[in-house]
Amino acid sequence: MVTKGPHCSFVLLAEFDIDSGAQLTYQFPQPLGADEGLLAHLMLPDGAERHLEDWTIFFLNQTPFNTIAPVLALETPEPSDDHSGTEGSRPELIYVLNLVRTKHDKSVRRGAVVKAMAVCTRHPFIQIFKPVLLLALDDYFANPSQDCLARLFDTINSMDISTAPVMTRFEKLIMRASERKDIFSEKFAPPKVPHMAATPLNGSQGTRTNNQHKTTSSSSSHSSEESIVAKNRNPYNGSAREQSAAKSSTTSLHQQQHHPSSPSDSSFSLGGSAVWVNDDSVILDSQVGLAIGGGPGSVASGSGTLASRGRRSTDASSSSSSGIGTDHTHGVPIPTASDSQLRSGISKDTHFFQTSIIYKEHHLPIKLPLATFPEEVGDYSLIQLIQTFSTPLVTVTGPLHPHLHSNGSLTHPIIILFNALITGKRVLFLGHNIPAGQVANYVLSACALGSGCGVGMRGFIERAFPYAGLAGGEDWASTPAYIAGVTNPILETSIAWDLLMDIGTARVVAHRDIHINFPTTPPAIGPLLTRQAIRAENSGASEEEIARIATRDKETSQKTDFTAKADSFDNIFMEDIISAITSRFGENVVRLRFVEYVVRFVRLASRYEEVTSGTTKLYYPSAALAEGSLGSGVVFPDEAAALKELAANASRIEGWRRTKLHQYCVSDFQVFLATSSIKGFDLAHQLSRLRFGKNVSDVEVELITRKIAENVRSHEQVVELLAHTPLYLGGLQPLSFCLFHQQEVVREATLDIFNELRAHPVGVMFLQTLNHFQRYAYVRQAHAREMRSRDQTQQLIPPLPYAARTPSSRSEVSLGGI
Repeated sequence: MVTKGPHCSFVLLAEFDIDSGAQLTYQFPQPLGADEGLLAHLMLPDGAERHLEDWTIFFLNQTPFNTIAPVLALETPEPSDDHSGTEGSRPELIYVLNLVRTKHDKSVRRGAVVKAMAVCTRHPFIQIFKPVLLLALDDYFANPSQDCLARLFDTINSMDISTAPVMTRFEKLIMRASERKDIFSEKFAPPKVPHMAATPLNGSQGTRTNNQHKTTSSSSSHSSEESIVAKNRNPYNGSAREQSAAKSSTTSLHQQQHHPSSPSDSSFSLGGSAVWVNDDSVILDSQVGLAIGGGPGSVASGSGTLASRGRRSTDASSSSSSGIGTDHTHGVPIPTASDSQLRSGISKDTHFFQTSIIYKEHHLPIKLPLATFPEEVGDYSLIQLIQTFSTPLVTVTGPLHPHLHSNGSLTHPIIILFNALITGKRVLFLGHNIPAGQVANYVLSACALGSGCGVGMRGFIERAFPYAGLAGGEDWASTPAYIAGVTNPILETSIAWDLLMDIGTARVVAHRDIHINFPTTPPAIGPLLTRQAIRAENSGASEEEIARIATRDKETSQKTDFTAKADSFDNIFMEDIISAITSRFGENVVRLRFVEYVVRFVRLASRYEEVTSGTTKLYYPSAALAEGSLGSGVVFPDEAAALKELAANASRIEGWRRTKLHQYCVSDFQVFLATSSIKGFDLAHQLSRLRFGKNVSDVEVELITRKIAENVRSHEQVVELLAHTPLYLGGLQPLSFCLFHQQEVVREATLDIFNELRAHPVGVMFLQTLNHFQRYAYVRQAHAREMRSRDQTQQLIPPLPYAARTPSSRSEVSLGGI
């Protein structure tokens, strides 16, 4: 994992003095150069004395009032690596995790001691530092000195993540959509065996000398797994493999006598790896490393000849007996520690990189998330946000605004929040008598909601203030389109906001002057799209009927400024989300649904731009199949659905196009075009046509499969293809249906795609998610192709005399060439 600078940039300590108020006591290793009073008030939030412990989060280098300027210039703000090029001069954002604690003490004047300690880091996954920060603050209460800060600073920076795998964007998309705990396990480097025992830093663990303040990770530090991870061992020795091969050969011989022209019930050899039909375990071949299924007796020899075996049961008992666990969510077995693909001790879950921090002889395990995006900060919860503002007690007040109320008075509060975020409104989260840490989590959740967890958009975190107080309020409140969390109710009347989200009372309030601050006029395309949608939806109706429907909708629209429909797409979407939460689906499922929602919104906006201006830079232009050229753009079930959806989203798209978010999306799409490994066509469009298309012609299916087969040849291209086929949308099923197409050329192209996927570990995992009927179709057709290839080879090469054949070649002939 590539990082800029140390894990911990600064450590701060603030205390509350009854005479002088909040004071910033220590800044280590040097002063930040920012307003000390402001930092102290951020670390000691309003009402902190009412809670024994509270966590707060705030950012540095956002605006001029919180941009750091280190006095000694040892820690200079680094320019952002924002690939849009528009923010190159902005310093890198620094995330601050702060712990404030109140200890009651009758011996002091106020009856309590309030202290806060904060860690400043460049890592957005700040939650990993909570355990060590807890210990450090306890240490400071016991022995208040700057040494506690120095010890925390050096301890965090000694954390070794140099061997953590660096995930690409598409690999992150695959990882976050998969619940398999061995996904991309091949990217984890083998453990390094040190030549000598590691010695504690500076002679003792967790200590440092006064002149050893490093700004980068210590080169002498080592990852915890380097000392505990055993060297990878193959659980299948040669004798076991030979015995399994002999037994499997006998079983396969019996089967081939009954079905000499069909593939074995278990496997066949293809290019050194194997495909198993009715066994869902995963093993590594000596060269390619993969099989669709397989077990202890299925390891192929280096020569590429694979010993087959009989059909095995796929129930839980048989899986566990071979060292294979089962993913009950998808029905996909998961290799356990006995599997050679998983290197024992490296990671129990490859979604995280496991390391540790040693603080005063306390070994603290650390799990670094590998599939997060920059817009995801901390351990936020979309479920908490949705549940808070989805109860029957929620009240929505204030004037209706086209940017916010995309479905009139029936717009769901969460959709109102989403519309406010993407159209650049000032959003204020108020949590009176609620811990500041909880309010901050709502702000972080809102940023993830609007950005689609960082997948669909970006630009929310840079204007987010998870905790904001009265100190410096004039500055952060003047930030355009801020997203702030406050605990002081005075701020509701003392600063300007456009949408208020009251956490305690579940109020959603649009400001009474929102129309003055954001004057809007209905988009000219709106009525036209509405009338076209009515005409397309009621194609069999007369002109009088169409005119009557249009007049009715117009009258309703004039009364409410926009038509509210109970069966709108957004209402149905939120009903599905709430139903999933009620049914105990996890946080990851909700996040994936919002990723899909935001990505579709951006693509829908690109189609809207085409309709209004004739061109778009957000996404591929919309086009249908024509003269052998594949289509592109967002896919709709039919034209009537397209017009209705565009008309319903016209107002909020117009508001979104005026924000910086739109500029970011335009630049991000240009970067995608330049860096994508699959070029020349819209891959997402082709898969959507196979997944949702109606009456897709044979010519289009042939062109789609052939184009994908020609452009999926490398690991990067395989990963990009799989990122567009997440398991929650059916995975490879749209492509697997092409195995049953009436045209042989379509089946052969699909076979080429699956053969390429089978050569990669992640591709095998996706192939395993297909049902047995689809997998057997693949096995049967791949086996038939191999048999044809062997027949052609045997015609060119004369057969060996029987006496000259090796035992393995004799077995192959007796098994019908398998």
